Amino acid sequence: MLAPNQPLTESEVAAIKRDFPILQQEVNGQPLAYLDSGATAERPRQVLDAERRFLEHDNAAVHRGAHTLAALSTDAYEDARATVAGFIGAASPSEVVWTANATDALNLVAYGIANASRGRGGAAAERFRIGPGDEVLVTEAEHHANLVPWQELAALTGATLRWVPVADDGTWTADDAVARITERTAVVAFAHVSNVTGMIAPVAAVVAAAHAHGALVVLDACQSAPHRPLDVQELGVDFAAFSGHKMLGPNGIGVLWGRAELLDALPPFRTGGSMITTVAMEGSEYMPAPERFEAGTQPVSQAVALAEAVRYLQGIGTERVRAHEEHLAQRMLDGLAAVPGIRVVGPPAGVPRSGLVSFDVDGVHAHDVSQYLDAQGIAVRSGHHCAQPLHRRLGLVATSRASTYVYTTEQDVDRFLTAVGEVRGYFGAAS
Repeated sequence: MLAPNQPLTESEVAAIKRDFPILQQEVNGQPLAYLDSGATAERPRQVLDAERRFLEHDNAAVHRGAHTLAALSTDAYEDARATVAGFIGAASPSEVVWTANATDALNLVAYGIANASRGRGGAAAERFRIGPGDEVLVTEAEHHANLVPWQELAALTGATLRWVPVADDGTWTADDAVARITERTAVVAFAHVSNVTGMIAPVAAVVAAAHAHGALVVLDACQSAPHRPLDVQELGVDFAAFSGHKMLGPNGIGVLWGRAELLDALPPFRTGGSMITTVAMEGSEYMPAPERFEAGTQPVSQAVALAEAVRYLQGIGTERVRAHEEHLAQRMLDGLAAVPGIRVVGPPAGVPRSGLVSFDVDGVHAHDVSQYLDAQGIAVRSGHHCAQPLHRRLGLVATSRASTYVYTTEQDVDRFLTAVGEVRGYFGAAS
């Protein structure tokens, strides 16, 4: 039996790939090599079937009706919450809040803090109050979803937004961050894994420094939850956010995890039905977490499907997922190093990174690179990847990004490397 941290074997990946109907097709007359999972992952038949099965047999409004389907739907909805809670090491299912996506989850925290700073939430919410003289710290490498909400929080409260600068390769260090955490720091928000560089953040050091100064830590786990073991309690962060569509699940659902005592004190920013205990014309009272943050009709079938995606990943083993992707990333890095005119951004050789690689082709725009690869049936991402400040710091308008997942084969990577090697010649950029 293979160790739990060994890369997947070629036969195992082939079997996994057969679970994904979309990957069985040809694109532009070539077998599809899907290397854009960092943007949106594909869904296995098991996940598609789970959502369809629910919709065909159990679909109803949750936490409302007293009829059989309502009870079945509510059970499935809350069972999904418990499944996801177990997957990330939450202390209780009540620490898992369903959101529309990770962007929504991060906005929930930022605007909840803004509401607390305006006096909403009473005495319990005072712990979140910030204002002039306080600071919110992010990094220069953040996805816009983990930057713009904090810009808005600073604008709404008078706090100051500060950031950890990145080096020429787009990475930052624990020392860089710790040096900027002071008694004025109220919130530290950063990505567990960069969606551009693949850098794995030094979470422990940042958490220790932040908590020593009484600051909250918010973790963007979009590129870690799908690809490597994630234990929120072990990490020690206060909030974490990730999306379903990046981890073999459906669109329209995300997850906010937060420590129970923090969620119960944080004021909601989206209000309406389902999140209240009492409503009078003069005012309303809100339920405890997680329901206080789940106003309106809920993404029930999406939660059911996300839970099935979690079980699918657990069946493979998250350590083996990580090992497989890091093996493929190294294969890409080795191959790109042999291609003239390629600049790879991210951690230097020998430093662990996730299973994605962003690069610039000298003399060829990233969009042209993507279109050339697409003609060969190879799907990669091109653009600034919702990280304009990072690209600006790197002196780049855009990069091309190849990202791997459980269904990515060595053959997919080798086809990608062959095509990248042809790009500069095709566009007349080779010297």
